[in-house]
Amino acid sequence: MEKLYNAIFHRKSIRKYDMTPLPTDVFSEIEQYATNVKSLVPTIKTKFSYLTAENVKNLLPIKAPHYVCIYSEKAEHYLMNVGFMLQQIDLYLSARGIGSCWLGLAKPAKGVPTQISGMDFIIMLAFGNSAETLHRADVSEFKRKNMDEIGVVSGDYDILNAVRLAPSASNSQPWFITGNAEKIQVIRVKLGTIRALIYDKLNQIDIGIALSHLYIAAKMKGKNVEFFYDKKDESTAPKGYEYMISATLSSC
Repeated sequence: MEKLYNAIFHRKSIRKYDMTPLPTDVFSEIEQYATNVKSLVPTIKTKFSYLTAENVKNLLPIKAPHYVCIYSEKAEHYLMNVGFMLQQIDLYLSARGIGSCWLGLAKPAKGVPTQISGMDFIIMLAFGNSAETLHRADVSEFKRKNMDEIGVVSGDYDILNAVRLAPSASNSQPWFITGNAEKIQVIRVKLGTIRALIYDKLNQIDIGIALSHLYIAAKMKGKNVEFFYDKKDESTAPKGYEYMISATLSSC
């Protein structure tokens, strides 16, 4: 957990890769780690699958030796769950000295299944040895909103700062967090009709990514974290935002 937490503060999206495949033992360790990542919603069925460059169709000029795809059943909150799970792999790779990048505009190439056992392909992560600088030198290199633009939580600065540094589609940073040190509510910016067509799915995944950072940072502070949807908390979302999920934070 400590390695994942530390990775939050120096990870970056890698867009240039050495196309040499990772050693078999390293790749096997990544696969093993993926089987043990925590779910946001444990009842949702998911599966990871791995592809190489020739089996991926990407609208962006990013080519890597490996790709990890996540498939999921389309149950309630499945997009947040996908973001929550795959971001743990993103941080793990960064901590291992391996580059990675979220690919919101990529999909399996023709002939590669887009559905497995009733689960649909959702999104993928490119990874491999980096052909550019792997990590940021310090937090000042992140282009992120100021702290007061993403939350008004009393206390727990470190947890909120970890959320602030989460990656998101087009760096949109749609999250906002309210509450206190014991209970928080996570809301997101409402999208207009046109932007919703492009970003609604991705921004729900983004919320899951941010929740992954929140969970890791809270665990590092000795907190138990329980996520849940509370109908009563919908009223916490101010105009221009919509409620996504709540969480309680308690001492271990």
